Amino acid sequence: MNEKVKWGILSTASIATEQVIPALKNSKHCSVLAIASRNSDSARNAANKLDIPKAYGSYDELLRDDEIEAVYIPLPNHLHVPWAIKALRAGKHVLVEKPVGLSSKEGEELLEESQKYPELKIMEAFMYRHHPQWIRAKEMVDKEEIGQLKTIQSSFSFYLDDPDHIVNKKEFGGGSLMDIGCYPISLSRFLFNAEPVNVYAKIDYHPVFKTDTFATAIMEFKNGTSSFFSSTLLEDNQQVEIFGTKGRIEFEIPFNPIADKPSRIWLYRNNKKEEIVFDSCDQYTIQGDLFSLAILNNSAVPTPLEDAIANMRVIEKLKNYER
Repeated sequence: MNEKVKWGILSTASIATEQVIPALKNSKHCSVLAIASRNSDSARNAANKLDIPKAYGSYDELLRDDEIEAVYIPLPNHLHVPWAIKALRAGKHVLVEKPVGLSSKEGEELLEESQKYPELKIMEAFMYRHHPQWIRAKEMVDKEEIGQLKTIQSSFSFYLDDPDHIVNKKEFGGGSLMDIGCYPISLSRFLFNAEPVNVYAKIDYHPVFKTDTFATAIMEFKNGTSSFFSSTLLEDNQQVEIFGTKGRIEFEIPFNPIADKPSRIWLYRNNKKEEIVFDSCDQYTIQGDLFSLAILNNSAVPTPLEDAIANMRVIEKLKNYER
C-alpha cells in the first residue's frame, strides 16, 4: 500500500518540530502538508525549516483546510481536549499527545464527542508502546518466558526548574506525574493487562509552582505490584525492570531510545543473561504509520481512547492518595 494520509500539525512545539514531524516525513503512510501556530511567523519559519507546504497563523485556519485528513496535537495539556474536539468537528482524524487531557472527566468528554463521529479515528500518542522492544517485552511476559509476572520497578526523571516552562505550570497540567510518571503507569497496566486495585503515593509539591516535582508510587494489581518514581527536579534518568518468578527483563533506554541506533533489552533467566538487540527505528514513525493505516484501512487504532482515560484515573488516584 503506497497511500498516504495528509497531516496537519497544531503547534510548533519542540516535540513536534524536533521529533514527530521529522519522523512522519520519513514514514510510509504519512504526508505532512501543513503546520499552524498562533504566530504566523513561527508557523512559516517551521514550515520552511521542515519543508512543509502550508503554514497557518491560527489553528482554526488549518482545521478549515479540506485537504488535511488528520491532525497531530502537541499543545500544552490543558488544550488537548478542546482542540481535539474542534478537530473532530472539522472532520479530522486526531492523534493527541499524552496525557489525553487534564483529567479523566475531560477524557470522557472527548470519548463521548468522538463517538458522534464513528468514521474518524482518535488516539493518544503514547509512542513507546509501538517500539519493537516493548512489543517483544510484552510478548515475553504474556508467554511467561520469565514465569509469572510479579513486580515492575521503573523510574523517569529530569531536572528542569525554569518557572516559565509548561511542565512547571499547574494551570497547564504540569508536574512529574502528568509529564513522565504517566509512562510507568501506562507500562504497568500494559504488562499486567489490568487496572490497579489499590495505589499508594508520596508526593512532593513545589512551594511556588504548586506542581508535583517528585512522586513515589506503588500500584497493587491482582497478580502483582509495580513501584516507580517520577521527578522534574532530579538528574536525568529512565529505567525499567520487569520481574517474574523465573526471570527478569531489563531495558537499556525504555522510553525514548535513540532512533538511529539499535536498542537493547536483557533477559535474565536460568542464571544466564541474554541480550536482545533491535534494529534502529523511530517509534514516532511507527506510531504515525500505525495510526495512518487505521485510517486507510478503516480499522481500529492500536490503543483506544478508553486506555488513555484509564491511565488518567490512576494519576488522579495517586494525586488524591495523601489528601
